[in-house]
Amino acid sequence: MSSSNRTGSSPLAFILTGIPGLPMSSYWMALPLCCLYLLMLLGNCTLLWMIKTDHSLHTPMYYFLSMLAVADLGLSLSTLPTMLAIFWFESTSLRFEACIVQMYFIHSFSAIESGVLVAMAFDRFIAICYPLRYGSLLTSSLIMKAAGAIFMRGICVVLPVAVLIKKMPFCRSHVLSHSFCLHQDMLRLVCGDVKVNSLYGLTAVILTKGLDSLTILLSYMMIIRTILSIISQETQAKAFSTCISHLCAVLIFYIPLIGLSITHRFGKHLPPLTHTLLADAYLLVPPVLNPLVYSWKTKQIRRRIFILLCWRRPQQ
Repeated sequence: MSSSNRTGSSPLAFILTGIPGLPMSSYWMALPLCCLYLLMLLGNCTLLWMIKTDHSLHTPMYYFLSMLAVADLGLSLSTLPTMLAIFWFESTSLRFEACIVQMYFIHSFSAIESGVLVAMAFDRFIAICYPLRYGSLLTSSLIMKAAGAIFMRGICVVLPVAVLIKKMPFCRSHVLSHSFCLHQDMLRLVCGDVKVNSLYGLTAVILTKGLDSLTILLSYMMIIRTILSIISQETQAKAFSTCISHLCAVLIFYIPLIGLSITHRFGKHLPPLTHTLLADAYLLVPPVLNPLVYSWKTKQIRRRIFILLCWRRPQQ
């Protein structure tokens, strides 16, 4: 068995997989996929443009929402090249180095998105539990530091994963299970000892998404306690309604993530289609749905979209 990441004189390449049971060139699958990516780009770019141009949206909540849109854009654009290459051009081969780069960006932006969801939970916690101190606690300086910490954590925590797997020998089948490169998927093709890689990968997940999910849960426990202590039912409903968009974003992100993690570790007997659909949902659904949820549930964004549409009609 070779211990090098080269096959003869050719560099190592992985073979990506489309959707099991479908022909590789499937236009009825490629067209909806393109529509999803266009919807994601339109939704997130519109959110960023509105927050940038509307000074009434220059508040902590919308700054965090703009960070979420950036993370969603990064996550989707990380998978875009290989998914479109498979379904439009039947191109399934990906160089080893390109696969590592894609894997790095996917996991980095995923960690960044998880961190942004924590910051948004903290924003809701302060707004509901300490409304009089909201402006003094969530200052522009604190938001910038939080954004820097979130992005640096996502960049740095995944870097050892990429470095470690780059040194591993791949001498088994080079066929991956998805239309993009994921750490767990690449790791199963390694023919050497993967204990260090697995241990660091698990530690990184626990210290990012594990701690993040617990922090969000703790925040909402305190938020719910504060809301229930309010006497007026109308005020209770109003306070809770400000959290609905964020709760939807949390569920949209963590439910596919938990499902994918469980199937990778305990679902070896499940059909390949299950793994593929969960991975696609984890990477494609949040970037598409988050702008729609926030546009639908947030009055200020709805109003801004309505003004934009009304302004454009007379111009046409």
